Amino acid sequence: MKFLDEAKVYIRSGDGGAGAVSFRREKYIEFGGPDGGDGGRGGDVWVEAVNGLNTLIDFRFQQHFKGGTGIHGMGRNRTGAGGADVTLKVPVGTQIFEEDGETLIIDMMVEGQRFRLAAGGNGGFGNAHFKSATNQAPTWANPGLEGEEKTLWLRLKLIADAGLVGLPNAGKSTFLATCTRARPKIANYPFTTLHPNLGVATIDGREFILADIPGLIEGAHEGTGLGDRFLGHVERTRVLLHLVSAQEEDVAKAYKTVKYELEAYGGELTDKPEIVALSQVDTLDPDTLKKKQKALAKACGATPLLLSAVVGTGMTETLRALRDIIVAAKAEDGERGEADQDDDVDIDDDRDGDEA
Repeated sequence: MKFLDEAKVYIRSGDGGAGAVSFRREKYIEFGGPDGGDGGRGGDVWVEAVNGLNTLIDFRFQQHFKGGTGIHGMGRNRTGAGGADVTLKVPVGTQIFEEDGETLIIDMMVEGQRFRLAAGGNGGFGNAHFKSATNQAPTWANPGLEGEEKTLWLRLKLIADAGLVGLPNAGKSTFLATCTRARPKIANYPFTTLHPNLGVATIDGREFILADIPGLIEGAHEGTGLGDRFLGHVERTRVLLHLVSAQEEDVAKAYKTVKYELEAYGGELTDKPEIVALSQVDTLDPDTLKKKQKALAKACGATPLLLSAVVGTGMTETLRALRDIIVAAKAEDGERGEADQDDDVDIDDDRDGDEA
């Protein structure tokens, strides 16, 4: 299945049905009176976050979505049926933007979350609605209201706990394939990974989601290589694993190149906790490895982990380091949520006391 993380769609909610102009005419009924029913409401356009999707490829083949038109009212005070609703099913993590591509409408962060993008038009009133003591035989009815029409952008940002960043051929895909069941393409040439991959890693009985994005090169924020648009998929992560290949001649420069691209992209990526690891260490002799580890430590300000996904060196330590940060971040989020609830309770109590 092809990966697609951005799509443009056109939506239109259904028009409301028109009200009816009708009069009751039956034998032996002297005063029938108006009995035109109201029109039905037009169908709404909804968006829903569902599980099991990780791409917007479905919207490559269908871009137009229209709610059903409401049925017109009929005689004998019969109201027209409402138009059918339309639901756009998107992956969790999809953002909905206005046509300008900048105004955010809704961020679909939770499975099962629903949001109405366009409301259907109300049905028109039939002539029975306008009957009064001074106007007992109205001969008019309202037309149904038109639906809303919009052009929207859908952008997917994958939901992951940890993100893998680094230059091409830094060993990100190999790391992902080793510790998860994901099977990304692995080869000895740059830009083997052309789209993000997800995998679930397990360590000491705990699971967390890893996201591997295509490699960054110098000038990625200006569109060089594959650019930096895939960095949006690690914006939601709690920690970044920065892999620097031990085969790089200048590991410090390799680290700073990616770091600069993260800063140029923005999105608070440089504020996230970062674990730096020197990967592919099985390809170096001990003396050279020691020199490169020291140079990388000077560049990043911390002692980097030594990692080789091929032979398993440092895999357990790296996964545990990622797990510890993720668990601590989730616990902090939980405490913050409880504190917000306590603050709400205190405000209500104070308000009750003032009223008393």
